[in-house]
This record gives sequence, structure tokens and C-alpha cells, in this order.
Amino acid sequence: MIHVCFDIAVIFGRTPYLFSAFMTFEVSSYVTLLFDCWNVNSPAGMLLSVLVVMLLTVFYEVLKVWRVWLSTSTPPRPSSYAATPPSQHSDFTSVLQNSQSDASLAPTEVHHFFPDNIDGWIRHGIQTLLHVLQVTLGYMLMLCVMTYNTWIFLGVIVGSTLGYFISFPLLRQR
Repeated sequence: MIHVCFDIAVIFGRTPYLFSAFMTFEVSSYVTLLFDCWNVNSPAGMLLSVLVVMLLTVFYEVLKVWRVWLSTSTPPRPSSYAATPPSQHSDFTSVLQNSQSDASLAPTEVHHFFPDNIDGWIRHGIQTLLHVLQVTLGYMLMLCVMTYNTWIFLGVIVGSTLGYFISFPLLRQR
């Protein structure tokens, strides 16, 4: 078996300390995942860990679809200009409406940076929390893959495949 190794020399005082990390995938049932307390020491523990990582990856894919669904299911906001009655438009607007090139000069929809009602703020808060959860879960899954354990890597790949297969058809059913 070929191992690619990189060494990092850290000098504390005058004595250099050498740290090594292997950068190859290995097939083993011994691994520490994310935290010191998640230490896998047996094939049954590895199977359970792979299932947990796979379920976390499925949840990650469902979370991505849920965020897309929430952002596309928001009702369209009426333009603040279009909401005003015609009697309140200026004379300049009535001249533009009668001109031949009114389509190119028609006012465009005004986009607000922040939501202007309580429902918009709640939706924005939910989107923010879901984004933080998605980023955190994504980094945790990345760290799981970076253990270079083949079984954990395959669990992430299978979980991502299952999550995509299950959740993306739900997006079209809106």
C-alpha cells in the first residue's frame, strides 16, 4: 500500500516536533469522527457511523431543496409604483404612457433590500437559520470525508445520492 505523507515541523523553543498525516483512503473500522467521543472501534460501530453520516447527508440534501422551495414559494411583491392609483401619477407619467416607446421607459419593479412586513421578516429569519444549519452540516460532512475512511466517504456519497433522488422531485410538485 502506498501512503502519501506530509510532514509539518513545528519548532517550540529549540526542539522541532514532527507531525505526520496520511493522505490516502483506507478501509478500516477504526476512526475518530468529528469529536473525540465519536471513536469507532468495531465493524458494528463503523456500520452505525456510516448510517448516521448517510442520514446526515440525506438531511443536508433535503435542507438544500427546502431552502430553494421556501425562496421560490414566496408571493411576488407588488411594485410600489404600480400600486399607486393612476390619478396620483404625475403629468410626466401620463405623457410617457401615451408615447410609442412606453414599454422601454415603463417603471421597473422596485426591489427592497429588507422585508417590509412581519411575514417577510419571519421568512428571512427562517432562511437565515436554515442557511446556518446547511453550512454547519456541510462542513461537518466535509470533515467526516477528510478522515480518509473509505466507508465514511461512501456513506456520504450514497447519502447525497439518496437525498437528491428523494428531495428534488418534491421541488417540482409545488
